[in-house]
Amino acid sequence: MDNEQQLTDAFLKQLKTGDQLNSFLAQLQKRGIEKILEAELDAHLGYDKHEKSSSSNARNGTSAKQVKTSFGESTVQVPRDRDASFNPMLLPKRQNMVDGLENVIVSLYAKGMSVSDIEEQIREVYNFEVSASTISRITETVANDVIAWQNRPLEPVYLIVWMDGIVFKVRENSKVINKTIYLAVGLNRDGKKEVLGMWLGKSESAAFWLGVLTDLKARGVEDILITATDNLNGFTQTIKQVFPQSQTQICVVHQIRNSARYVVWKDKRQFTKDMKQIYDAPTKQAAKASLEHFASQWNHKYPYAIKSWEDNWEELTVFFDFPLEIRKIIYTTNLIENLNGKIRKYTKNKLSFPTDEAVLKSVFLALREATKKWTMPIQNWGLILNQFLTIFEKRVQL
Repeated sequence: MDNEQQLTDAFLKQLKTGDQLNSFLAQLQKRGIEKILEAELDAHLGYDKHEKSSSSNARNGTSAKQVKTSFGESTVQVPRDRDASFNPMLLPKRQNMVDGLENVIVSLYAKGMSVSDIEEQIREVYNFEVSASTISRITETVANDVIAWQNRPLEPVYLIVWMDGIVFKVRENSKVINKTIYLAVGLNRDGKKEVLGMWLGKSESAAFWLGVLTDLKARGVEDILITATDNLNGFTQTIKQVFPQSQTQICVVHQIRNSARYVVWKDKRQFTKDMKQIYDAPTKQAAKASLEHFASQWNHKYPYAIKSWEDNWEELTVFFDFPLEIRKIIYTTNLIENLNGKIRKYTKNKLSFPTDEAVLKSVFLALREATKKWTMPIQNWGLILNQFLTIFEKRVQL
């Protein structure tokens, strides 16, 4: 062990309690803030302290400022200049909170905590007051992030795009009504998942999705190889209007749920077992034979369930055209439904939202939290990419 390490250990042993440690860290942070502010002033003036300069502007002492940090409240000395043009980035004028604490507040808000809950949490953990108006001001800055994120340029090609909607209660004209957040998640050519955007509408419809797809195209998307959607009426035709080469796979899990809605409880187990033979078949031809057998068994009792399979057959069986590794990631919209589940987890404390902007802000923050780990390519990416290149070589390399 070197001398420096020994000295550090000896010093830390003097700190007997958590309060003593926090007090030491608070002092360390205070000194760090003051040194950073001094360095900022040096950069602003263009020369270091004690150096000579021909500039008319110069240092002009310090002023005390109460600041709130993650270690509590403390007083720091903020350096001044003669012409009062210095506005430090770390602690801008008319602000008394460092970025670290603002990030804590935004994170708490993202996890579904109300303004009053955040007030209480800050009071209990950091032992000082942050007003509701201050918390609202901090979270309001997220609105600008939403606009920038929603309008950012996108890549020209996505191998797969999953699309689905999630319903929230929003106040409009003194009434609380259902509105839908439309979400699109893309798989890019690096094998990484990416939320392409979110759009707010009154109810899920193919007409609204047309606007979503048009927006994607306007932001730079030239081609989508495969889309995975629910079986919303007219959805496939809508996609073809904007991306005519895209192949649309209707989510099999949605189809199973919709079919089972028509079935009485005592029949569900056998009905589901027979239906499983369709989507578990090794080939499209075998699946067709299983559908015919399924229809012969149940059509007399549940004709609407059978008709739903027959009407959507082409879009339900697109996944059979691909190798097993690609099949597994396109035959269901589970990926985006899992994302919706995480959004629900972060927003469950909000029974309804006061405005459209409020729901968009909350969902954006929830998305940011839920996708933090989306940093690596999907499993078996090397193999899957080679399969896409074999099938769609020119389009993948657009």
